Amino acid sequence: MITETGHFSLALALFVALAQSGLGLYGARRGDEALMRCASGAAVALMLLTLVSFGALTYAYVVSDLSLVNVATNSHSAKPMLYKISGVWGNHEGSLLLWVTILALFAGAVVLFGRHLPPLLKARVIAVQGLVAGAFLAFILFTSNPFMRLARPPLDGNGLNPLLQDPGLAFHPPFLYLGYVGFSMAFSFAIAALIEGRVDAAWARWVRPWTLAAWVFLTLGIALGSWWAYYELGWGGWWYWDPVENASFMPWLAGTALLHSALVVEKRDALKSWTILLAILTFSLSLLGTFLVRSGVITSVHSFASDPGRGMFILAMLTAVAGGSLTLYAFRAPALKAGGLFAPLSREGGLLLNNLLLSTAAGTVLLGTLYPLFVDALGGGKVSVGAPFYNAVFVPIMIPLVAAMAVGPLMTWKRTDLLGILSRMKFVVAATLLTGIAVWVLAGGRLGDLASAGGMALAAWLFLGSLWEIGERSMLFRASGPEVVARLKQIPLAAWGMTLSHAGLAIMIVGIVGSSAWMEERIQNMKVGETAKLHDVEIRLDSVSEVPGPNYAALSGTFVLLKDGKEYQRLSPERRQYRQPPRPTSETAIHSTLLGDYYTVIGEEAPGGGYVTRFYWQPLIAWMWAGALIMSLGGLVSLFDRRHRIGAPQGSRKS
Repeated sequence: MITETGHFSLALALFVALAQSGLGLYGARRGDEALMRCASGAAVALMLLTLVSFGALTYAYVVSDLSLVNVATNSHSAKPMLYKISGVWGNHEGSLLLWVTILALFAGAVVLFGRHLPPLLKARVIAVQGLVAGAFLAFILFTSNPFMRLARPPLDGNGLNPLLQDPGLAFHPPFLYLGYVGFSMAFSFAIAALIEGRVDAAWARWVRPWTLAAWVFLTLGIALGSWWAYYELGWGGWWYWDPVENASFMPWLAGTALLHSALVVEKRDALKSWTILLAILTFSLSLLGTFLVRSGVITSVHSFASDPGRGMFILAMLTAVAGGSLTLYAFRAPALKAGGLFAPLSREGGLLLNNLLLSTAAGTVLLGTLYPLFVDALGGGKVSVGAPFYNAVFVPIMIPLVAAMAVGPLMTWKRTDLLGILSRMKFVVAATLLTGIAVWVLAGGRLGDLASAGGMALAAWLFLGSLWEIGERSMLFRASGPEVVARLKQIPLAAWGMTLSHAGLAIMIVGIVGSSAWMEERIQNMKVGETAKLHDVEIRLDSVSEVPGPNYAALSGTFVLLKDGKEYQRLSPERRQYRQPPRPTSETAIHSTLLGDYYTVIGEEAPGGGYVTRFYWQPLIAWMWAGALIMSLGGLVSLFDRRHRIGAPQGSRKS
């Protein structure tokens, strides 16, 4: 009965979404408040219906209702409860249901918390959300129904991919979807603004918190995925430039540009058309990521489906959304009034440079992701685009971007004195140079170490520059202590959030440079009692034993880390063999310190006796995830800024 209720709610949700869209658009066109209120009610009803449907599917997984094709294919009665629940979104059908549920939650949030939104704009935003939700609901019901029944249920299920039975992957997809779907709000605001023919500072202030929330969620989702790849896959890396990884990275880059562009619209009433275009492209890239993961055009541990029919449906949806919105943009964007003028050397100019570099970076990743697909489709065979391409093209784009980030917040609107700013930053310049020289000397003073020393200097420049901006605001070392404290209290939360995010990126760069430049790897066959050297420790294989798990059998090795002959740490990696589905996985054991990680993996038994073992020394890698968390915290702090909570006064825009 619960399953049937979920299925019925999903079907009813499609009609409610269509009603939400039609009532919103028609009511706004006629200026009919009753119809617009009905559209708002439909959005709340859609939110409740999708929640009921998602709850019903979750219940089916919890109780192992194997009469559902989706549960029988992706779950197993012996799975731990956490992975039964995460299995709901660990497959194609369930992940789409989660997607549309989050979409409905965002639309419902606009109704419940958008008190300051003008009725016409609000109705149009809700209507666009309804259109997108309707398209996804149709896709689910006609091609990917999670409530399909089996005539003869099996005795037990096939189980979930063992690589996905991990806490990191349990929470990684929901955060990603909150980011992907969150950008649909910026898209809906952009389409509503194009229909209305008006973009102003009030619009930018309304759209920024939704974009910022999506950016925070997507940042956390990408960081969780990177962390999972690092400790779960057992290859010692944290990013592979996999097409599915790129699928989440592209909207993050475009969304970051959108955040900064919306600030120019809010403060200076400029870059209106560009901001609208960025909102359209950001959500279009989110849909492109959905297509890549579910179309079968790529093969990855992250991908959900390999059904070309489903892929064509999503491709048609992507074409309709992107093509339709860009066509509307082509007709309506020229009518948007241009904003204030500004000099190239100004805060507006700095933010425009930020946008150009981020957009170019997103385009670079898009090219590297799609190029192999185009070559294969044209009969050119299989080609791969990997780290060498991205290191050669992407990294040079990011260097001037990061360099400009330290100076940008110190610039003034309309026109600024760049030389004056740099002269006030003499301490930051000196400290940056000293950092680069010190790192180069400590690394060995070789020509090949210049790049890593430059990366560390760039991180120091951004970190110190971000703090310097707060010092400038508070007149640190120039005013009395009480006045400095008073000025610090007056700094808006959005400014504190920006400083945290920029500083977090600097810390993240430290982790990226350190782990990329000075990683050490050791691969060998080891018997019990043998040792191997890694960085500043010796690693001894102390014992190997078989360990039973709830739904797997594991081969566990105990390694002792020795410093100066004394025991320093014990690590116990495992090689697991899951029963259903039958598949081996590597469970790493990692000892993390502030300076780096000692990373151990045990493999299969070697033919001549002993075991294949792999050890990695990953310098400063924990700084990377610490930086990502600080970046997300910065976005969260900005969200609590009172200006984001109340939006713009209702009287500033006619309704």
